[in-house]
Amino acid sequence: MKKTVITFGLISGVISSALMVCFIPFYHQIGNNRALILGYTSIVLSFLLVYFGIRSYRDNVADGQVSFAKAFGVGICITLISCVFYVATWEVLERTVFPDFMDQYAATIVAKTQASGASAQVVQAKIDEMQRMKVMYANPFYNVLYTFIEPFPVGLVITLISAAVLRRKTRPESAQTAAMA
Repeated sequence: MKKTVITFGLISGVISSALMVCFIPFYHQIGNNRALILGYTSIVLSFLLVYFGIRSYRDNVADGQVSFAKAFGVGICITLISCVFYVATWEVLERTVFPDFMDQYAATIVAKTQASGASAQVVQAKIDEMQRMKVMYANPFYNVLYTFIEPFPVGLVITLISAAVLRRKTRPESAQTAAMA
């Protein structure tokens, strides 16, 4: 199991990191909303390796059979490795390419709130919320936690779906011989 998890986790993590590095230079040109769509699309693409990792484990290590729990275990380990890559890459990029990310993000959110025609009280509440978020984001623990929370739910959903689809209680040959008898 370790070899499968490490192999597919590393591949997924490298894909996640590579896509992030490729898309970050275009963040300002494509805008916040498109960057979110592009970012989550790249996260989904990198987590496709969860499916292939579980399938590889089932077919090559577990003799063609795997329980939901074991498949989930393999998938969640791959997801965690990939998330570590995602967090590490973002931490490096934030310190080198985007040192003012939170300032830009907060300004974008406040500008959207103002453009929506919200009252002065609502705009001020959003400004206060963004200030609190900037303070929390400056704490390395919360920074890492917020960054980890971005890809993990996607990986969890893909792991659950993959484990459900790929679980198999009997080997394919055993099922065929049982059907013939």
